[in-house]
Amino acid sequence: MSKQSAAPPSRAGADEQSSTGVIDSPDVDRKQLAREHEEVKEQQKNRFEGLNTEQLIELYRQMQLIRRFEEKSAEVYVAGKIGGFCHLYIGQEAVAVGAISAIRKDDYVFASYREHGHALAKGMPARSIMAELLGKATGCSKGKGGSMHMFDKELGFLGGHAIVGGQIPLATGAAFASMYQGSDQVTLCFFGEAAVNQGAFHESLNMAQLWKLPCIYICENNQYGMGTSIARGMSLRDVAQKGCAYEMASEFVDGMDVLAVREATMRAVERARRQSLPTLLEVRTYRFMGHSMSDPGNYRTRAEIEKYQERDPIKLFSASLLEEKITDQKKLDEINKQIHDEVEDAFRFAEESPLPDPEELYTDVYANPIDPSRK
Repeated sequence: MSKQSAAPPSRAGADEQSSTGVIDSPDVDRKQLAREHEEVKEQQKNRFEGLNTEQLIELYRQMQLIRRFEEKSAEVYVAGKIGGFCHLYIGQEAVAVGAISAIRKDDYVFASYREHGHALAKGMPARSIMAELLGKATGCSKGKGGSMHMFDKELGFLGGHAIVGGQIPLATGAAFASMYQGSDQVTLCFFGEAAVNQGAFHESLNMAQLWKLPCIYICENNQYGMGTSIARGMSLRDVAQKGCAYEMASEFVDGMDVLAVREATMRAVERARRQSLPTLLEVRTYRFMGHSMSDPGNYRTRAEIEKYQERDPIKLFSASLLEEKITDQKKLDEINKQIHDEVEDAFRFAEESPLPDPEELYTDVYANPIDPSRK
């Protein structure tokens, strides 16, 4: 029941790591990368059919917003204004934007701790996310969650989960609720490839297929679980094949192409809404930054990173838009300026917002509020 959409990105880094953990990565072959870039770009332009100019521009805008927001988050973190861990989404923007563009506003989205991009793609304001990063009362989780715990019930964005794979059974439960209540809502569940090694992944997929739950499991395979390459941590590296163990529909997707991700997710959404059946998508992507802001990324070579930066999803998509005359560089520059201003406004808003009141320590702990006056 497995399908394949587009050729997978190169597995350098996952497959070229020696038993000592040192990456044996050759210098970048610029000519070969240019040829690959042109091939993938032609495939992407063939997917423009059925999308209007407004939709295409919005996909670009969302990816660019995530990129600039994450770059600003890195600046703010280095300045010491963000506490705790901070995991950036730079390089993976096409996954969240492509997938979330294929669902309705009332559908549910679950993500891991690398979720700023998903939150923005689901419609959360940049102000509330930045304020949460800075631990301010105006943040989406009242300043008590931080980078790994974004949440917006009204938008159906149900986290932000710090435990590896912890969101997978929760998303399965949300899909069960949709099935039980007779709605046609679907659930998207994003997780990294390292979460596939957790027992909860296998238990959830088995249950979802057995009970026919409208859940779409999206493995964002960026090829490294923290500093461990997929080659060293997983015996079967083709994650999409794991769906066969549960007779679940599965598909491999090029995660550096926003339209490839969108199309694959639309197929899965159609299956979920019409047949109440789950899908496993392996979306092969690559993070340009370290695992977190505290990770120098010494397990990768500069040549490897540059190789994937040539497949930058924003670079690829903007080139396709210009070549197909969907827009021009002046319009893209205007969008980039608006996004820059939006992110700067979000930071100013967060800076000027108050810290949470100490009494907030007692709220949102139990269903029945704690009375701090009681001993």
